[in-house]
Amino acid sequence: MTKVLVSDPIDQAGIDILSQVAQVDQRTGLSEEELIGIIGEYDGLMIRSGTQVTAAVIAAASRLKIIGRAGVGVDNVDVPAATQRGVLVVNSPEGNTIAAAEHALAMMLTLSRHIPQAHGGMRAGKWDRKKYVGNELYKKTLGVVGLGKIGSHVARVAQAMGMEVVAYDPFIAADRAQRMQVKLLELDELFRTADYVTLHIPRTKDTENLVNAELLRTMKPTARIVNCARGGVVDEAAIAEAINNGVIAGAGLDVFAREPLAEDSPLRAVERGLVLTPHLGASTEEAQENVAIDVAEQIRDVLLGLPARSAVNIPGLSAEIMERLKPHLQLAETVGLLVSQLAGGHVKEMELRLQGEFASHPSQPLVIAALKGLLSAGLGDSINFVNASLEAKARGIQVLEVKDESSRDFAGGSLQITTRGDQGSRSVTGAVFADGDLRITSIDAFPVNVTPSSHMLFTRHRDMPGIIGHLGSLLGEHNVNIASMQVGRKIVRGDAVMVLSIDDPIPAELLKTITAIEGIQEAHPVTL
Repeated sequence: MTKVLVSDPIDQAGIDILSQVAQVDQRTGLSEEELIGIIGEYDGLMIRSGTQVTAAVIAAASRLKIIGRAGVGVDNVDVPAATQRGVLVVNSPEGNTIAAAEHALAMMLTLSRHIPQAHGGMRAGKWDRKKYVGNELYKKTLGVVGLGKIGSHVARVAQAMGMEVVAYDPFIAADRAQRMQVKLLELDELFRTADYVTLHIPRTKDTENLVNAELLRTMKPTARIVNCARGGVVDEAAIAEAINNGVIAGAGLDVFAREPLAEDSPLRAVERGLVLTPHLGASTEEAQENVAIDVAEQIRDVLLGLPARSAVNIPGLSAEIMERLKPHLQLAETVGLLVSQLAGGHVKEMELRLQGEFASHPSQPLVIAALKGLLSAGLGDSINFVNASLEAKARGIQVLEVKDESSRDFAGGSLQITTRGDQGSRSVTGAVFADGDLRITSIDAFPVNVTPSSHMLFTRHRDMPGIIGHLGSLLGEHNVNIASMQVGRKIVRGDAVMVLSIDDPIPAELLKTITAIEGIQEAHPVTL
């Protein structure tokens, strides 16, 4: 008998769908040990955020075919372990789109009309009509940071309310923004221009504390900012200080760097212009029902032998194929992530060239892995093996695939990704060596032999005496340790590339000093 375990509270609509194809057991509040003890009996597992599906749990799940997370994220699921075991992981990326968008709009209206303060005054027996004169959204400028599903919905509703909408999203094609009647701006210009700013971006290394004191100081003193996206993308202490000092008029925050919000958070001491809610973006009856139905339908379909629509790992591949392709997928993702950081700006086209042995493998997973790497630099963990292609299409990125089985540049073949976009073209080639090690073998046709590392520095420079020594001395002065160095050139005293593996990331000020070195044409720090 097919069995599904529901280990977190799920809307009854989801339970009813699962019951169509399986025996459904609802057992919530299980410890990891308890879950390990029973998971071997089940073909499907449905969870929310409470259950931790660790590698140990997955190892014990001998019958498990699918894990369904009724929500957007899958942070509580060991996705690589599930993928390696051939277990599909699905979620509901659109189930709370409307709820989150409406909460952001509600925050804007609440801030503009001082609703919490006016309500508090009424409850205290007051009638302060003059004290709470508000502002209209009509004809104001809304800046949307992140034009994904939620940000796009906010933009459409705001336009219907008579607002002018501008946006910042480096991964959105200009023609798509034009169709949405949204003007694309650089981030600093958006903050200078907008009367309201709403954030709809993931938390990544690049977006952490993106909204800081410096950026807040560029805003109008009448401007307000809303964050219903992810905690940690705004500097909360800086927000509190900016409101208290009149730098901005107010803010509405639903998410925080640490949740629950600490009792001594500076946000709690702000007396005016600030609205706080306890992560309610997805907390509507409709959203809870939607995600339960969405994920339950996917579990039902998979148990019936049909495909899932929102898998977060590679669908349709057995554990055996996954194991065989593992280093090749890792290389494709690594090269995609690397070339994205070298390219900068909006990428309009990605060409994937599979050479030698690479050309004999199934190409679709390699294309998806390359896109995942390409987009992850800006979009972080929100990009996965299934939505990478959809996100690339939505952002106007064309994908070209070229196979050349006759090429024998390396024994195991090679993989080359070339991007073309606003800032020209970039090309990176990589290979999997016989020992399984990943290597970067060329950058913009300059030959190198580099093992990818967590922190790297790539430079393009004139091949002239003194540059390498100057750069090495400069990094030493700033306590940046060099683990390895490679130089690639085509002709003597022509252009060359240099690749440094370093122990720590390059500070922004140091990068400016590096690019000012005579002979260095460009420098790019890369994090893998």
